[in-house]
Amino acid sequence: MNQQILFNDLLDIKWQQGTVAFSAQWGGSSVLCLIGIDQLAKRSGQTIGNAEQAGVVFEQLRFELEEEAEILIEDEAFDAQGRIWLGHPAC
Repeated sequence: MNQQILFNDLLDIKWQQGTVAFSAQWGGSSVLCLIGIDQLAKRSGQTIGNAEQAGVVFEQLRFELEEEAEILIEDEAFDAQGRIWLGHPAC
């Protein structure tokens, strides 16, 4: 494998859907990575009451989340839509 995976700094917080999306470049393709806001709260031990707080908590955990996403990408653990879910029950 050993293909370089690069993450950008952009976040797409979908408060109504309860997700935070970020993306990576892998093998010339863009990979959408997602984590539920409930998972962010659980992992951080913090209450997340709005989209701004979700972004702050994500940034606090960014390094660990990107490491986890990198492992899932390398394992090609994509869902049916080609996305990577962190902490998703299907993973």
